[in-house]
Amino acid sequence: MRLRLRPKQPELFEFYIRAARNTARAAEAMADLGTPGLSAEALSTRLVDIEHENDELTHELYNKLNSSFITPFDRDDMYRLGARLDDVIDHLEGAATLAHLYCAFDDQRPPPEMCEQLEVLRELGDLAARAFEDFAAKGDLKYYWVGSNELENRADRIYRHLLVRLFSGEYDALTVLKLKEIGDALEEAADAFEQVANTVEAITVKES
Repeated sequence: MRLRLRPKQPELFEFYIRAARNTARAAEAMADLGTPGLSAEALSTRLVDIEHENDELTHELYNKLNSSFITPFDRDDMYRLGARLDDVIDHLEGAATLAHLYCAFDDQRPPPEMCEQLEVLRELGDLAARAFEDFAAKGDLKYYWVGSNELENRADRIYRHLLVRLFSGEYDALTVLKLKEIGDALEEAADAFEQVANTVEAITVKES
């Protein structure tokens, strides 16, 4: 499904492309959480930096929208899409910060299921970065929301298996609480990625 966008303010799409690339950078950084010997503090710092950078980008987008008389598509949808992209990074940064503050992986690697969560998030980030290039080029985007839905469904299944492991008696109660909170944040990030794709789908249907 292709877009028929108003040919005004094409530079606005650059904000979305940069934001999508930021989600991919954040997901790629998070994937390092499963690397033995990783400094969780350093990872948290990287994610905080990406989060701050994307906050500034989102503010730039909003300022540009506020000063634009005509926008490529519905103004409210443009605000919503910027917020959805920012939500993804917020959840990823939250997971990284928890891993650092809880010292969750100082003595052990994440559970295998959590490593699988991280890989799915990396794939979602790569997919978003590619799709927003096509979004700006008015390309066919059906692959994006279909692929995002499939990956988010996989993330849901992995999360359920993670819960089974956490409550199997393999870990002490305090560790279970820490790991579950980190896993919850990663699951929320996967949901947020799908929300971005759903928002793009809704815009595409409206503008096609």
